[in-house]
Amino acid sequence: MQEQHPDPLIEEALRWSVVLKNRSVSADDRAAFDRWLQADPRHEAAWTQAQQVWMRVGKIGPAFANRAPPPKPRQPTPAPGARPPLAATPAMRPAVSRPAPVSRRRLFFAAAAVAAIAAPTALVLSRPGLFADQRTAVGERRTVALPDGSTIELAGASALSVDFTASMRRVVLQEGEAFFNVAHDPARPFVVEAASGHVQALGTAFDIKLGADAVVVAVSEQSVEVSLAGAPPVIVRDGQQVRYRAGQLSAVREADLAQVQAWRHDRLVFQEAKLGDVIADLERYRGGRIVTTDSRLRDMPVSGEFDTRQADAAIDTLASALSIRVRRLTDFLVVLSPKA
Repeated sequence: MQEQHPDPLIEEALRWSVVLKNRSVSADDRAAFDRWLQADPRHEAAWTQAQQVWMRVGKIGPAFANRAPPPKPRQPTPAPGARPPLAATPAMRPAVSRPAPVSRRRLFFAAAAVAAIAAPTALVLSRPGLFADQRTAVGERRTVALPDGSTIELAGASALSVDFTASMRRVVLQEGEAFFNVAHDPARPFVVEAASGHVQALGTAFDIKLGADAVVVAVSEQSVEVSLAGAPPVIVRDGQQVRYRAGQLSAVREADLAQVQAWRHDRLVFQEAKLGDVIADLERYRGGRIVTTDSRLRDMPVSGEFDTRQADAAIDTLASALSIRVRRLTDFLVVLSPKA
């Protein structure tokens, strides 16, 4: 599942919310906030939406959520020896003032609010497979039979569209992961489009996974040709895999097919995978969002095997192994943060 990234302006507005909610907020902080608010008309709209988000996530700040932006204060003259404002450090204010980091607890709640930015309607409309011919729900696994005798097994939260003509068999994988078992028909090439690449089956069985930052193609029978704009096509044979992203095609290497296809048996297997990628996979089987309060957590290496039918147990196992704190704010929102 591709991760949904929050609007950076709303995220910044939420961080201002954290600063202004701090009991030690100064007049300089408020002045810096006002400069940010007036710098761009989009900032005011982001601020309004941020307040709504803040209120939605567990009613974090009921007294604060309905407040209007603070009135513009007189520019104060700092007293000798006065502490600098929370939002005034040079690293955080290159041109327009930005809020500086505050306590871990407040950033925890800010991150949780960022995760809930998209309203339900907006979230649904933003899904790449909304109008797909075939799609699976979270946690569902289903096999689709095609008119030519080919079959496609869809993983959870996956979507694709099919376009068969007299001369071409075309499938577009729009979201998630799928295993293809292609019927031989040299008169009609079977081509799968996934992100920026094309995978042409050469009478074969193969897996394609749309990851957060790359597409992975792994072949279990015969071979496929993977082509990408700006790069020469490569042949991937059985027992091999290749990764690609926009304009970049990796070298072909050996694939661990048991690991690649574990999802077909309700398992997820990881070997030195980034926690961010593990989270993306778990979301396809658990539903909702799993967010982190510290971006460094997403790069932590993970090795292990998990049951897709027990995604919450997998989260708890990861938290124990990696010394991560887990907060379940709602049934659909889990927040991971470093232990103090």
